[in-house]
Amino acid sequence: MVQAVIWDFGGVLTTSPFEAFNRFEAERGLPADFIRKVNSTNPDTNAWALFERSDISLEEFDDMFAKEATALGGSVTGREVVALLSGDIRPEMVTALKRCKEKFTVGCITNNVSAGEGAGMARTETKAAAVADVMALFDHVIESSKIGIRKPDPRIYEMACETLGVEASQSVYLDDLGINLKPAKALGMTTIKVLNAEQALADLETAVGFSLR
Repeated sequence: MVQAVIWDFGGVLTTSPFEAFNRFEAERGLPADFIRKVNSTNPDTNAWALFERSDISLEEFDDMFAKEATALGGSVTGREVVALLSGDIRPEMVTALKRCKEKFTVGCITNNVSAGEGAGMARTETKAAAVADVMALFDHVIESSKIGIRKPDPRIYEMACETLGVEASQSVYLDDLGINLKPAKALGMTTIKVLNAEQALADLETAVGFSLR
């Protein structure tokens, strides 16, 4: 019996930053998914992991990421990556969130960094305001940059369930990254990998048993 729906933010309630990464790579003549390759090399100790846990500053991330990119044959600074992180709100997903909130507890677990405005790392005041409106819908938001723990550490999912007052088995969790879904599923959550809004809505409707559109 579902009692809570827990959402990732970037790539779920917003368009995926990977789309922006790919546009940047094409413009720079870099191989497709080069930035993701840098981020997935030494994934627990690289610049990205340290920055999401707030173990290093933006300045340190800028330099460390650039060195990691150079080691893999490309030229990208950390600041350039940060500028690509903030996606556009998906209104149909926000509608689904609102409808879930009418029946369930709703929460958010987001891996983010201490850059930009708020949990969504927005780069403009207009976008920051839109993100803030969405964040206000949640009963609780967990940000990796504030607690020093990042997905896929199982503790972050346990923390979300405990804070929302539900068992993992009573929760649905949506994320666009399979690596972040595995520990949630292992804890007993119903998991949905978000490929696009249409697919995610269909899968979530199946999980909760009513229309979200």
